[in-house]
Amino acid sequence: MAKKKPEETKSQQERSFLVGADIFGEGKLLSLDDSLAELALLADTAGLEVVGQTTQRLEHPHVQTYIGPGKVEEVRALVEETQASVILFDDELSPRHLRELEALFGEKIRILDRTALILDIFAQHAHTAEGALQVELAQYEYRLPRLTRAWTHLARQAGGGGGRTGSSGGVGLRGPGETQLEVDRRDIRRRISHLKDQLEKVRTHRQQYRARRKKSQIPVVALVGYTNAGKSTLLNKISGADVFVADQLFATLDPTTRRVELPGGHMALITDTVGFIQKLPTALVAAFRATLEEIAEADMLVHVVDITHANAQAQAKAVYDTLQEIEAGDIPILTAINKIDQLDNPEAARQTLIKSFPNSVAISALKGHGITDLLGKVNELLFEMYMPVHIRLPYSEGALIALMHEQGQVEREEHGSGWIEIEGKVPGRLLTRYQSFEKKRNPENAETP
Repeated sequence: MAKKKPEETKSQQERSFLVGADIFGEGKLLSLDDSLAELALLADTAGLEVVGQTTQRLEHPHVQTYIGPGKVEEVRALVEETQASVILFDDELSPRHLRELEALFGEKIRILDRTALILDIFAQHAHTAEGALQVELAQYEYRLPRLTRAWTHLARQAGGGGGRTGSSGGVGLRGPGETQLEVDRRDIRRRISHLKDQLEKVRTHRQQYRARRKKSQIPVVALVGYTNAGKSTLLNKISGADVFVADQLFATLDPTTRRVELPGGHMALITDTVGFIQKLPTALVAAFRATLEEIAEADMLVHVVDITHANAQAQAKAVYDTLQEIEAGDIPILTAINKIDQLDNPEAARQTLIKSFPNSVAISALKGHGITDLLGKVNELLFEMYMPVHIRLPYSEGALIALMHEQGQVEREEHGSGWIEIEGKVPGRLLTRYQSFEKKRNPENAETP
């Protein structure tokens, strides 16, 4: 799928037709119509022109074609009528569904599901070597179980771009009775193994970098949020960074970190991270493990919410669900209710919004409204508010024990065979360092000493 150029006209774009299914009893964050609207935005980001859509309500997915046989014929007629060359499904198709649909619609019509589309967008927006490796791994992990004749004779690439398929290029000698498909599967498995090795080196490097960062005692704040919520705009506003900003999904992919001075002279590192989305492909979460660890090991999170979006609450839930999935659900979080300048009555809406999103600050990242309040709250959570902990540390963690006595408030401690148990409070920025040693979680709110 070619990256859309500014001068590209609608007539030059591939024409796509959207298909959505509402499966009975399947809980979804967005309604079927809203989910298809989001799929249309994804298609536009990928450089596709959407020329039509259809939906179907089902008790369960059809065993062969996901949608029913009658709906397949309807889609065939609509695709012919709209002259579409791509059919986009709003859910991830199983390997069997994909094979059956490809066989029914023939070689002239491409079948893509939401996962394949998101992977393609990530491939377009990965500008660093690390990002390209992560995307390529995710694409191969997705393609391997779906490999058919249509994917054979893989184009050899030196890295990046996801190893797109082509129609030329030999693959060397084959053993007796070995099919091209088997050769391609083996080649993909070999490439996946190589990519995992490369990314493990990246992960090790990131861990070393984070360890040095922790020794510097400068806290890390990760910006998280639904894609297109305004994280990059916020980072630019508070740090003077020049992160690329566009009104489209996944405009930025590679994380960017900037040093920011907080009120009172404290310093913090603010990291812009990849945006989340409902139905975030599992392959992406796995491939981007090293990058997502930047979130999981942050001292606190700022959750940026686009309050002007009709599905702001559902988008927020998608973010919370993803944070739990990457084991970052217990990190202190502050919500930045963004784009209040676009509301009819921003001032009247502030109190209502803050009640809907506890521990929040209303801002406009674009206009700069509320940024001082936001940074003040970040400073308070990092340096002024203390969180209760009940931890058991082995004596081998001498640095953490010393840090607890130096910067925390020890209320009770008990020594055992090879361990020390401590109850007390620590500054919010240090909470994540002790979470793996927690004996029990105290649900009380933080206190300001």
